[in-house]
Amino acid sequence: MPGSRHQGVARCLGKLYLDLCRGCQGGTTQHWDELAKTLSEFSGQRKVYLSAAPQCPFPDAWMGTAIATGLFDYVWVQFYNNPPCQYSGNADNLINSWNQWTTIEAGQVFLGLPAAPAAAGSGYIEQDVLVSQVLPSIKTSPKYGGVMLWSRYYDTNYSAAINILSSV
Repeated sequence: MPGSRHQGVARCLGKLYLDLCRGCQGGTTQHWDELAKTLSEFSGQRKVYLSAAPQCPFPDAWMGTAIATGLFDYVWVQFYNNPPCQYSGNADNLINSWNQWTTIEAGQVFLGLPAAPAAAGSGYIEQDVLVSQVLPSIKTSPKYGGVMLWSRYYDTNYSAAINILSSV
Protein backbone atom coordinates (compact mmCIF):
# COMPACT_ATOMS: atom_id res chain seq x y z
CA MET A 1 0.00 0.00 0.00
CA PRO A 2 1.42 3.44 -0.83
CA GLY A 3 2.71 5.40 2.11
CA SER A 4 3.88 2.46 4.16
CA ARG A 5 6.66 3.36 6.53
CA HIS A 6 8.56 0.19 5.67
CA GLN A 7 8.89 -1.27 2.18
CA GLY A 8 6.62 -4.25 1.63
CA VAL A 9 4.43 -3.54 4.65
CA ALA A 10 0.81 -2.78 3.81
CA ARG A 11 -0.84 -0.31 6.15
CA CYS A 12 -4.58 0.30 6.33
CA LEU A 13 -4.17 4.00 7.04
CA GLY A 14 -1.74 4.72 4.20
CA LYS A 15 0.81 7.33 5.23
CA LEU A 16 -0.50 7.53 8.77
CA TYR A 17 1.68 5.75 11.30
CA LEU A 18 -0.46 5.32 14.39
CA ASP A 19 1.12 4.35 17.70
CA LEU A 20 -1.00 5.35 20.66
CA CYS A 21 1.01 3.51 23.29
CA ARG A 22 3.05 6.56 24.20
CA GLY A 23 0.21 9.01 23.84
CA CYS A 24 -2.52 7.81 26.15
CA GLN A 25 -1.01 7.61 29.63
CA GLY A 26 -0.41 10.91 31.30
CA GLY A 27 -2.43 12.79 28.70
CA THR A 28 -6.13 13.31 28.39
CA THR A 29 -8.74 10.66 29.08
CA GLN A 30 -11.11 12.25 26.58
CA HIS A 31 -11.97 11.22 23.02
CA TRP A 32 -10.41 7.74 23.06
CA ASP A 33 -13.90 6.28 22.63
CA GLU A 34 -14.47 8.51 19.60
CA LEU A 35 -11.16 7.41 18.13
CA ALA A 36 -12.09 3.74 18.61
CA LYS A 37 -15.43 4.31 16.86
CA THR A 38 -13.76 6.12 13.97
CA LEU A 39 -11.07 3.47 13.55
CA SER A 40 -13.65 0.69 13.63
CA GLU A 41 -15.38 2.33 10.68
CA PHE A 42 -12.34 1.41 8.55
CA SER A 43 -13.50 -2.21 8.79
CA GLY A 44 -15.27 -2.96 5.58
CA GLN A 45 -14.20 -5.56 3.08
CA ARG A 46 -10.99 -5.84 5.03
CA LYS A 47 -11.14 -6.31 8.82
CA VAL A 48 -9.40 -3.67 10.91
CA TYR A 49 -8.51 -5.07 14.33
CA LEU A 50 -8.65 -2.86 17.37
CA SER A 51 -6.59 -3.77 20.40
CA ALA A 52 -5.67 -2.12 23.67
CA ALA A 53 -3.13 -2.79 26.41
CA PRO A 54 -4.60 -1.22 29.56
CA GLN A 55 -3.20 -1.36 33.06
CA CYS A 56 -4.97 -3.90 35.31
CA PRO A 57 -6.89 -1.54 37.64
CA PHE A 58 -10.49 -1.81 36.42
CA PRO A 59 -11.65 0.14 34.58
CA ASP A 60 -8.47 1.54 33.10
CA ALA A 61 -8.15 5.26 33.89
CA TRP A 62 -6.97 6.19 30.38
CA MET A 63 -8.68 3.74 28.04
CA GLY A 64 -11.76 2.76 30.03
CA THR A 65 -14.27 4.70 27.92
CA ALA A 66 -12.76 3.45 24.66
CA ILE A 67 -12.80 -0.17 25.83
CA ALA A 68 -16.40 0.27 27.01
CA THR A 69 -17.45 0.86 23.38
CA GLY A 70 -17.26 -2.90 22.85
CA LEU A 71 -15.33 -2.41 19.61
CA PHE A 72 -12.05 -3.99 20.66
CA ASP A 73 -11.07 -7.37 19.28
CA TYR A 74 -8.17 -7.94 21.66
CA VAL A 75 -7.45 -6.48 25.09
CA TRP A 76 -3.96 -7.21 26.42
CA VAL A 77 -4.24 -6.35 30.12
CA GLN A 78 -0.96 -5.51 31.88
CA PHE A 79 -1.12 -7.42 35.17
CA TYR A 80 2.11 -5.95 36.50
CA ASN A 81 3.40 -2.75 38.12
CA ASN A 82 0.06 -2.46 39.95
CA PRO A 83 0.11 -4.36 43.28
CA PRO A 84 -3.68 -4.20 43.85
CA CYS A 85 -4.31 -6.36 40.75
CA GLN A 86 -1.12 -8.29 40.09
CA TYR A 87 0.49 -11.41 41.50
CA SER A 88 2.12 -10.45 44.80
CA GLY A 89 2.88 -13.74 46.53
CA ASN A 90 -0.58 -15.15 45.85
CA ALA A 91 -2.86 -15.09 42.84
CA ASP A 92 -6.04 -13.76 44.48
CA ASN A 93 -5.71 -10.11 43.41
CA LEU A 94 -4.75 -11.06 39.87
CA ILE A 95 -7.60 -13.56 39.47
CA ASN A 96 -10.15 -11.12 40.93
CA SER A 97 -8.97 -8.46 38.50
CA TRP A 98 -8.99 -10.96 35.62
CA ASN A 99 -12.61 -11.79 36.40
CA GLN A 100 -13.49 -8.09 36.16
CA TRP A 101 -11.69 -7.70 32.84
CA THR A 102 -13.52 -10.65 31.31
CA THR A 103 -16.84 -8.85 31.81
CA ILE A 104 -15.99 -6.32 29.10
CA GLU A 105 -17.39 -6.57 25.60
CA ALA A 106 -14.27 -7.62 23.72
CA GLY A 107 -13.32 -10.56 21.57
CA GLN A 108 -10.48 -11.87 23.70
CA VAL A 109 -8.63 -10.84 26.84
CA PHE A 110 -4.95 -11.67 27.31
CA LEU A 111 -2.98 -12.00 30.54
CA GLY A 112 -0.07 -9.55 30.29
CA LEU A 113 2.94 -10.44 32.43
CA PRO A 114 6.60 -9.48 32.66
CA ALA A 115 8.76 -12.11 30.94
CA ALA A 116 11.43 -11.82 33.64
CA PRO A 117 11.85 -10.15 37.03
CA ALA A 118 13.85 -7.35 35.39
CA ALA A 119 11.19 -6.67 32.74
CA ALA A 120 8.93 -4.76 35.17
CA GLY A 121 9.03 -3.22 38.60
CA SER A 122 6.67 -5.82 40.06
CA GLY A 123 4.24 -8.58 39.17
CA TYR A 124 6.59 -11.26 37.85
CA ILE A 125 5.23 -14.80 38.32
CA GLU A 126 7.49 -17.84 38.45
CA GLN A 127 6.71 -20.35 35.71
CA ASP A 128 5.54 -23.13 38.07
CA VAL A 129 3.18 -20.73 39.90
CA LEU A 130 1.78 -19.44 36.61
CA VAL A 131 1.12 -22.96 35.37
CA SER A 132 -0.25 -24.39 38.64
CA GLN A 133 -2.13 -21.46 40.22
CA VAL A 134 -2.98 -18.80 37.64
CA LEU A 135 -3.61 -20.42 34.27
CA PRO A 136 -6.04 -23.08 35.56
CA SER A 137 -8.24 -20.31 36.98
CA ILE A 138 -8.23 -17.96 34.01
CA LYS A 139 -8.23 -20.41 31.09
CA THR A 140 -11.82 -21.36 31.89
CA SER A 141 -13.02 -17.94 30.72
CA PRO A 142 -14.53 -17.97 27.20
CA LYS A 143 -12.68 -14.69 26.57
CA TYR A 144 -9.26 -16.10 27.46
CA GLY A 145 -6.97 -15.33 24.53
CA GLY A 146 -3.59 -16.34 25.92
CA VAL A 147 -0.59 -14.81 27.65
CA MET A 148 1.31 -11.70 26.59
CA LEU A 149 4.89 -11.34 27.82
CA TRP A 150 6.64 -8.00 28.19
CA SER A 151 9.08 -7.44 26.66
CA ARG A 152 10.44 -9.13 23.56
CA TYR A 153 13.98 -8.59 24.82
CA TYR A 154 13.30 -10.56 27.98
CA ASP A 155 11.14 -13.08 26.13
CA THR A 156 14.09 -14.14 24.00
CA ASN A 157 16.65 -13.96 26.79
CA TYR A 158 14.83 -15.61 29.67
CA SER A 159 14.23 -19.29 29.02
CA ALA A 160 11.57 -19.82 31.71
CA ALA A 161 9.33 -17.27 29.98
CA ILE A 162 9.43 -19.25 26.75
CA ASN A 163 8.78 -22.58 28.49
CA ILE A 164 5.21 -21.61 29.45
CA LEU A 165 4.11 -22.02 25.83
CA SER A 166 3.13 -25.66 26.32
CA SER A 167 0.81 -24.66 29.19
CA VAL A 168 -0.89 -21.77 27.44
